[in-house]
Amino acid sequence: MDAREVAAAWQLPYLDLDDISDQEIILHKLPQNLIEQHQVLLLSDNRLAIVDFKNPEMLQEVAFYLENSPILTIVDHDKLLSKIAALLHHQERENLLHDEASIVKYVEKLFSDAVNKKASDIHLETDINNLRIRFRIDGILYEIARLSKNLAPRIITHLKVMAQLDITEKRLPQDGKLRITISNHSPIDCRISTCPGIIEEKIVLRLLNINTQPLDINMLGFSEKNKTLFFSHLQKPQGMILVTGPTGSGKTVTLYTALHILNNPKINILSAEDPVEITLPGINQVQVNHKIDLTFSAILRAFLRQDPDIIMIGEMRDKETADIAIKASQTGHLVLSTLHTNSAAETLSRLINMGIPVYDIAASLTLIIAQRLVRVLCQHCKIQDHLSKSYRAEGCSKCENGYLGRTGIYEFLPITTQLSEIILQHPDAITLEKQARINGMQTLYEHGLEKIGLGITSLSELSRVT
Repeated sequence: MDAREVAAAWQLPYLDLDDISDQEIILHKLPQNLIEQHQVLLLSDNRLAIVDFKNPEMLQEVAFYLENSPILTIVDHDKLLSKIAALLHHQERENLLHDEASIVKYVEKLFSDAVNKKASDIHLETDINNLRIRFRIDGILYEIARLSKNLAPRIITHLKVMAQLDITEKRLPQDGKLRITISNHSPIDCRISTCPGIIEEKIVLRLLNINTQPLDINMLGFSEKNKTLFFSHLQKPQGMILVTGPTGSGKTVTLYTALHILNNPKINILSAEDPVEITLPGINQVQVNHKIDLTFSAILRAFLRQDPDIIMIGEMRDKETADIAIKASQTGHLVLSTLHTNSAAETLSRLINMGIPVYDIAASLTLIIAQRLVRVLCQHCKIQDHLSKSYRAEGCSKCENGYLGRTGIYEFLPITTQLSEIILQHPDAITLEKQARINGMQTLYEHGLEKIGLGITSLSELSRVT
């Protein structure tokens, strides 16, 4: 089938390249290897000269470099090859430089899109055909682009250069950080993690300071009862408050909100974090650095010589850190920290399993908060089911599949004198939760049901996180 027949079959215009001068062809917008591999030429009027319409990878890769979709035009194969050979003879270096500029521009756009969509993470992963890019928005991963896998090495190398990582090391994982400035936005700090893959490295970027939500207790989603409990325990001169839940459950924001409430020039607040996600003026924040053995426990030991009133520990990961923190909470300091446990009651079992004596747990713990984040139904498209009285959202241009933003659900377990006595008896989590329920504790699921009744979230969303 000749070019005119192909054009007719695909209902595309035909172009005779003999009628086109070299001045009408634009070379600098497309890399040389793309032009040669896919046999395409871009004309000054945004027409794209091609010989076949059956290659979606080619169309996708070309679109990566162009601001507007080109007008596809069928040309004769032999004339196209001759024209490409003649024009590219002296263009290799110029096109290579433009190729790098295009990668830089795309990465900047990627970060800009992530910020605009309020994404917390960017995932880049390569399979046999594609480079897949996903954003984590409100805790859920959404695919936002599929590019040719040929672009993966260049994008990954550029990100590594930005983070000052070893671009030659592809066999071992690497971690680093980078900062990118986006127009009309404050500089964005990111953590980057690389992981070796069969085809290409997987990259995950955590955007650290895109959360512009003010550290306001009313934004956390506490019930009035729990808000009162939170305030009252923050006013205690000593003891330990633990916030628990899996990764991504909002523990850090809860702790930062507590520090914001406590922040006062009359007291000395010290914070050990990995990493420091939000800078809080007036608070002495130290970032963990394992490369120089600046661990949580090492920082804590230094803190105790710094005349502290309040200490925040990003996470209690080991017995040594927990021991020091508990001792600090028993000697006139208010200590705040996190643990990865599924419920408030399981936190006590976890501490016991870490080797912390039950009498230290009973003497130091004052409040445990377990939490999760649930997506909030979009207020623009949510509707109420008149039979079940529950709400659902269909999805609209202002949300992601019917949800917009997140709020917390909580389980508050204050350690009363009665519970302290039970802790001394080495109870299991079931026994502790049973007693806490008798004392009036609302479980995570019950708090979630309350928010379903208020039309804030859905039953399917509550089931997903609990």
